[in-house]
Amino acid sequence: NYEWTTWFNVDHPGGRGDYEQLNAIRFYYRTRVCETPRAVEARTTEWVPARETGEMVHADPTVGFWCLNEEQSPGRNCSNYAGTWGLWSNWSPCPALCGQVGVQLRYRSCQPQSLTCNGPKIEGKPCNGPECMKTDCYLHCVMGRVNADCDACMCEEHILLGSVRSAGGLTAEGTAILHSGKLLTLTDHNGHFRIPGICPDGNTTLTFRLLGHATRDVIVPVTTERTSCPSSTCAGQLDNAIRCKDNMAYCCGVAKMEERQLTCQGYQLPTMVVTECGCQKCVDTKAVVYGRAIAADNGEPMRFGHIFMNGVRISRTGYKGTFSVQVPPDTERLVLTFVDNMQKFVNTTKVLPFNTKGGAVYHEIKLLRKKAPVTISSLETNTLDLGEVEGQEAMVQIQIPPHSFYKVNGEVFTGNVNASITFLDPRDVSTAAAASSDLHFIGGEGDLLPLRTYGMFSVDFRGEENNEPLNAGEVKVFLDSAQVTMSEHLTNMKLWSLNPETGLWEEEGSLQLEKKKRGKREERTFLIGNMEIRERRLFNLDVPENRRCYVKVRAFRSERFMPSEQVEGVLVSLINMEPTAGYSTNPRAWGRFDSVVTGPNGACLPAFCDEQKPDAYSAYVMANLGGEELEGVASAPKLNPSLVGVPQPYLRKLNYRRTDHEDPRVKKTAFSINVAKPSPNTAEESNGPVYAFEKLKECEEAPFSAAHFRFSRVEGDRYDYNTVPFNEDDPMSWTEDYLSWWPKPTEYRACYIKVKISSPHEINVRSRNMGGTHPKTVGQLYGLRDTRSIRDMEQANVSAVCLEFKCSGMLYDQDRVDRTLVKVIPQGSCRRDHVNTMLQDYLVNHLPLAVNNDTNEFTMLAPLDPLGHNYGIYTETEQDPRTAKEIALGRCFDGTSDGTSRVMKTNEGVALSFTCGDREMTRQSVFQAMQSSQSQIVTSVVRGDNRKTRRRQRANTLRRSSKRSTRNLTGRDPQGRR
Repeated sequence: NYEWTTWFNVDHPGGRGDYEQLNAIRFYYRTRVCETPRAVEARTTEWVPARETGEMVHADPTVGFWCLNEEQSPGRNCSNYAGTWGLWSNWSPCPALCGQVGVQLRYRSCQPQSLTCNGPKIEGKPCNGPECMKTDCYLHCVMGRVNADCDACMCEEHILLGSVRSAGGLTAEGTAILHSGKLLTLTDHNGHFRIPGICPDGNTTLTFRLLGHATRDVIVPVTTERTSCPSSTCAGQLDNAIRCKDNMAYCCGVAKMEERQLTCQGYQLPTMVVTECGCQKCVDTKAVVYGRAIAADNGEPMRFGHIFMNGVRISRTGYKGTFSVQVPPDTERLVLTFVDNMQKFVNTTKVLPFNTKGGAVYHEIKLLRKKAPVTISSLETNTLDLGEVEGQEAMVQIQIPPHSFYKVNGEVFTGNVNASITFLDPRDVSTAAAASSDLHFIGGEGDLLPLRTYGMFSVDFRGEENNEPLNAGEVKVFLDSAQVTMSEHLTNMKLWSLNPETGLWEEEGSLQLEKKKRGKREERTFLIGNMEIRERRLFNLDVPENRRCYVKVRAFRSERFMPSEQVEGVLVSLINMEPTAGYSTNPRAWGRFDSVVTGPNGACLPAFCDEQKPDAYSAYVMANLGGEELEGVASAPKLNPSLVGVPQPYLRKLNYRRTDHEDPRVKKTAFSINVAKPSPNTAEESNGPVYAFEKLKECEEAPFSAAHFRFSRVEGDRYDYNTVPFNEDDPMSWTEDYLSWWPKPTEYRACYIKVKISSPHEINVRSRNMGGTHPKTVGQLYGLRDTRSIRDMEQANVSAVCLEFKCSGMLYDQDRVDRTLVKVIPQGSCRRDHVNTMLQDYLVNHLPLAVNNDTNEFTMLAPLDPLGHNYGIYTETEQDPRTAKEIALGRCFDGTSDGTSRVMKTNEGVALSFTCGDREMTRQSVFQAMQSSQSQIVTSVVRGDNRKTRRRQRANTLRRSSKRSTRNLTGRDPQGRR
């Protein structure tokens, strides 16, 4: 009565036993196991069913199959098992699984800690009957942070996650979980539970109680160790001068670290933990904004455009529109103006959020394409319609009386005029990102206040004969009042112009209601204003708006949405919408556009809101990290408030909808909400995710348990592990250590290798990075990188991956280089087919040479030179780690040394090629193989040194021939020189 999967074998019975865990299988094989399997069976690799082996085993369809060596008879270990999962066929009844009650321990954090779940007992005796419950527990602990005085370590937060089921495998919904007699939570309909704020000192006991069933006590021992110190400033040493000032900046930093071995199932990982904090010289951090300037309509880059700040040209865009600008110290509001020398695009002024702690934030600057000019006579009255939505009336009219044009020197112009007026129509949602500035003005009391736009227009008047710029006076502006659906806006509408140096809008005048006839057509009501077009060329029809709120958003590394997996440096944007009357789910126009960068506690985005009418304002929210669009939480087919992060009934009032709610083919990278202002008399609305405007501080400091909206990263499956912890979102967290992944905090060099995979499946590929030639680090782990390959959309059974590895070079003491020993390991049944010829020649010519006897992987001593796409190696050095990685990664995707792409080009600039099939049942786990291969790695390098003389003779011959061949083919020698 079951439909069964294929047999999976992802583990080997070394270490503590054999673990065929469902989460590991899903990690490797993604969707090949259904979401809710109902049965599991196992057999050995010799085809012997598990029940006939005589070994003590455990099985649970939602967890997996496992066998522990310690539970077997003396002198015997577990067999090598493979598992298969079954789903009901034709909805037939599912028989209960019988067997010994067991508890599965899953580690969710890399730190020395444990969680013990005692077996169920009734009146002191073990039980196996259906009246018993069994609990799968795993503990996640956010690393404890230290107080600002650099003395005491305090636990920030622990979170206990798990599920409760009966021994028959059925979920135990509504199980009460208590601590010291106090109810903490109830399990949900799937039996899952989540308990934040568990921060015990030593052991603590939790009680699991389900009505009509046995009571269970679970003992949770917890230890906490820290991996970093806070980045707060502290007092340093005074210089010799008599003044109350440090001669350099000091920050709370790491004074002493010790190595710990994390024992996981069948393998160990080293990590460095902080044992003492103290005052250290502050890491010199720099804030950077970078990205691309491209057309809003088709993505065409603005090539070699100029970038201005405070009226001074400070940079320019590249051939593909790329730019990078370092933020000057003490900058509070970064205003940049992008000017196109080719005159294709409208000059665009942007206020760009940046990370005040240092680091890089990616921005995609969308540019409006200039409207093609029309020729008009300066001696006639000219009326120009502005509106970009097909099938709808023009929103604005510009009327220019005769003899209104004059030259820059004040002389009246007579003749034909080429008039180009580019209108940004708020009825077109796609134009929101192209809006100039951030729609703010300075109020009468000096406050920064928001505007709600009804359209922007950029004006360019030039003489037809000599193309000289022209000004215009006494110009009238007509705004169709039918386009203003909020009646109170009719009396508050004003005309504004942009100050490109401050990025602020300044009032040009008010608009008055008048009735006019347009030709022979019906009489209509317009808002009419007067303006003069001089040096400022960008204008805006806006109303000040005081109904404001803040929306709380957090970004995460994965869909587990754990506090420790929050991502800083994510650019979250909110577009305020105005719904069409009677059609609240069909927004007809956008009103403003705001962006905020996430910090360690998420981001609070300003938004227009209304308390009386929840759908008066709606909003679209989206998130971007380095050009990668993050995904919102699904709203269909079933809305899960616990995943969204907002409880009912407030979530229902907010009408949360992801963009693919009605059409699964639509991208999942945004969601819409009604920005309903929280009612002060409703308790469930007082804890986020929408906060009243005066409660910004409460929003910014809200605990993780408070309601918030969520985004998660989706760009492939990736796992990063550093022996010496470092938060790339916070450069101040850098630590001096020989095993630091980034040896120099002011110069971050990122390295990637491109690997092509021929396989019917996407494959996870790992780089294991160890000290190779430096005496302080040889044989020691720097870190791991896991990345899933990306399928080619045009070629079947082909994918590729850009895999990060630790660059070779000087370590932190800048005394001696280390050639990093890098192993590239596809995690499956794979065979190495090809190594890039130029890369192989380079490695042969730059000894020592790592041994590559295992055709399932590739080993190299990483090159010291920044090779390039001809070798399949991509490097970039920047002042910020994220910038360096994004640039190198973009080149790797593109397969070039000077371009960039977000689409993987699987055949361009490849270093290695592998062919992979289904995973072999006897293949050893990569994790477990790590321990046994440590000595082999060191031996490989030493062996390379011992064979230097013989290899050097062969290398000289190869070097001469390779130089000739590579120069003929590529114009480069093996060292990358032209």
